[in-house]
Amino acid sequence: MVTATQKTISDGLLLDAATEPHCAATELAGGKAVAYSDRDPNKETENEDTVALIPYGPAAAVLVVADGAGGLPAGKRASLTAVETLTSSLQTSMLKTSLLRTAILNGIEAANEAVQALANGSATTMTVVTIEGRLARSYQIGDSEAIVIGQRGLVKLQTTAHSPTGFAVEAGFLDEREALHHEERHLVSNFIGTADMRIDVGAAVELDLRDTVLLASDGLMDNVHVEEIIECVRKGPLQDAIASVVEIAKSRMQTERLGLPSKPDDLSVILFRKPERNNI
Repeated sequence: MVTATQKTISDGLLLDAATEPHCAATELAGGKAVAYSDRDPNKETENEDTVALIPYGPAAAVLVVADGAGGLPAGKRASLTAVETLTSSLQTSMLKTSLLRTAILNGIEAANEAVQALANGSATTMTVVTIEGRLARSYQIGDSEAIVIGQRGLVKLQTTAHSPTGFAVEAGFLDEREALHHEERHLVSNFIGTADMRIDVGAAVELDLRDTVLLASDGLMDNVHVEEIIECVRKGPLQDAIASVVEIAKSRMQTERLGLPSKPDDLSVILFRKPERNNI
């Protein structure tokens, strides 16, 4: 059985923490990032999430969270194949000096083809955020999510989960708290590894110094309210911020409390920030 693995990818990081929790930090795109991944505390099978922090030249970076589809075969293989394929495609595109947006779209399409080529019925979500100078942009497939948060708590970007409840929240039929307790919260309508995969491309958002970019699998988003996430990560050292949200999520997975969500699942989080001073 594979345990926690950290691979160096051209000064970036790839985490596939299969059976043990793993946390790592790195500098890229003029900022700092911290990534964490761990498996569902209630299961003995491997963590189906894969996380990557990929530099794209000196001033740009690609942040990735992929969550292999639970209930389908080889979820881990799907997420790892998708992330490794995207990484390889980006490295090729960088040598050709391709525009990052074009490189991402081509890389995601290549990842979709690679997972389909496994021919084992597996699939994965994938959420990507690119950082180019002070601009951030999201690319969404599935229900892992991305949020950009100002130091005072202003939400500048929040992706929509590709699920019945995610779309209901976006349309105003459910609020975010109701969605966490909805019986269809686990349903997902868009995956890498399928013929009808679609990429939801977000508008570019300008990052101010000390804005925080968060990407997370549903292990976080299904157990911690968005306002709690914002309060934990909007300021303070990134290591402390990621520890805070992980602690809340794990506590709720392990103990059900009246009125609070409790959905045990694999848990992966990335935080990125362009600090005003050289510390996190």
